[in-house]
Amino acid sequence: MASSYLTGIFGSSPIAPLQKHMEKVHACVEQLIPYTEAVLARDFIAQERHYENIAKLEREADEIKNKLRMQIPNRLFMAIPRGDLLDVLRIQDKIAGKAKDIAGLMLGRKMQIPEVITDDFLLFVKRNIDCCTQACTAINELDELVETGFVKAVTDLVETMVQKIDDIEHDTDQMQIKIRAELFNIEKDLNPVDVMFLYKIIDLTGDLADGAERVGNRLQLMLGQ
Repeated sequence: MASSYLTGIFGSSPIAPLQKHMEKVHACVEQLIPYTEAVLARDFIAQERHYENIAKLEREADEIKNKLRMQIPNRLFMAIPRGDLLDVLRIQDKIAGKAKDIAGLMLGRKMQIPEVITDDFLLFVKRNIDCCTQACTAINELDELVETGFVKAVTDLVETMVQKIDDIEHDTDQMQIKIRAELFNIEKDLNPVDVMFLYKIIDLTGDLADGAERVGNRLQLMLGQ
């Protein structure tokens, strides 16, 4: 019954639910771009609207996660253990949660990004989302891996994708160091509480790429890399 029910929702591929979840997570994270642009423009009405979109997509990702946890039987997954796939699901879900945390914190405190770091901060947000995009692309190759029996050509392709995730995550680390240094140079001129929360937002944003990298690392373990 559970297998039939899930097939009706997600299609015939046993990997499809995981892919659907990551696509929803990615859609959630992508909303941080217009959200951040609204923050920089100090457009609180647009900021609130984009926050609602982020929260809605995060809830939808939660619904997919909960259905998977409750209803997928062990026998459904053969090529990849069910536990491994649910572990990836958990990591993916945290990425959506981070996006909601970032948007909620900035909205709740009506945070403003200091002008000196606005350009770098927006680029930082976008590069973290690039990392999540690449993780989504890699996850979308899982069904091909299963169907081909993990042939070398396909596993090599996924390995290349995972390496790109690592490369982008390294970029975000360097960008984060730069932004923190820029903020340090001006923090004496800002409200100390505001500075504390700015550092928090920078760290939470960096967590998006870290989460994507963990998805890639888990795929490598699945492939026996």
